[in-house]
Amino acid sequence: MPIGITGTGSYIPTEITKNEDFESHEFLNSDGSKINSPNPVIIKKFKSITGISERRYAPKEHKTSDLAFFASEKAIKDAGVNKETLDYIIVAHNFGDLVHNNKQGDTLPSLATRVKYKLGIKNPKCVAYDILFGCPGWVQAMIQAHAFIKSGIATKCLVIGAETLSRVIDKYDRDSMIYSDGAGAVIVENKNNAGEIVFHDSATYANEEANYLFFGKTYNTKIKDENLYIKMHGRKIYEFALTNVPVAMKNCLDSANISIKDLKKIFIHQANEKMDQAIVERFYKLYEIEEVPKGVMPMIIEKFGNSSVATIPTLYDLVNKNKIKNQKINKGDIILFASVGAGMNINAIVYRV
Repeated sequence: MPIGITGTGSYIPTEITKNEDFESHEFLNSDGSKINSPNPVIIKKFKSITGISERRYAPKEHKTSDLAFFASEKAIKDAGVNKETLDYIIVAHNFGDLVHNNKQGDTLPSLATRVKYKLGIKNPKCVAYDILFGCPGWVQAMIQAHAFIKSGIATKCLVIGAETLSRVIDKYDRDSMIYSDGAGAVIVENKNNAGEIVFHDSATYANEEANYLFFGKTYNTKIKDENLYIKMHGRKIYEFALTNVPVAMKNCLDSANISIKDLKKIFIHQANEKMDQAIVERFYKLYEIEEVPKGVMPMIIEKFGNSSVATIPTLYDLVNKNKIKNQKINKGDIILFASVGAGMNINAIVYRV
């Protein structure tokens, strides 16, 4: 019996922060010096690279586990399953629950346990745990759910990606404009007509690449601030991704024995529009195809920003429910989930809808 997705859900915060809202910010270089460009120029360049015009932030009263819970409720309802029959709840995140204006991440108890509590699930055999795998966390959680079901120890899993990155950003760092909040969830089951995970692959590059994304101090050296914030070596990540991700995607598709001509959609982590486009272009060139098929790569980063582990399940939910213009998936379509992020980790899933 195939193992696949039977229900989807997402939570997109209503608080919108547009690029022009950053025009009054003080952006600094990593050494604390002032960037020698006016903010409108910085923001225009940022938009041309990332494709981001606006992003969503969670309301102050909501934490990451709340967002995960909201998305989960929708996925459970969409799948039409009894929540008490869930065998696993797996939550992918990176920073735990963060209270507004408090940079300490809270992971005790786990976010998955908190989601189970909020859902009101009484069954103790519903095992709840978290996964930390950088931005590819949700894809990796899907791989774990597939393994549990394939081994026979589970029949239904709730797989969630949730993040409130707006609470771990350094407002003096121009990269802070990239990050956003959100959550996406799916139910995975072994059920007829559920779709099918055909093949998956993962890798961790942990030599010089290990610290391309890291926690670091604010760029403002003139203030007393002992908090740590999400930081990245953007150029190194870009070069790493373009070198390694297309090859990983090709290996996954080839191992599934699927022709590139049969691939209908690529659901790639919404990290950076220019980078994602370059990755997909190189992927097709590996098959000696010079032009990427129109509409093969749905994108939502322009309006929603980069919400890390939440980007792919949110994107899939929106396309699955026909909420993105000119984007649709049909039963039997071959699609590819692919992600890259802190670790540095890469993974991919070939999926038959």
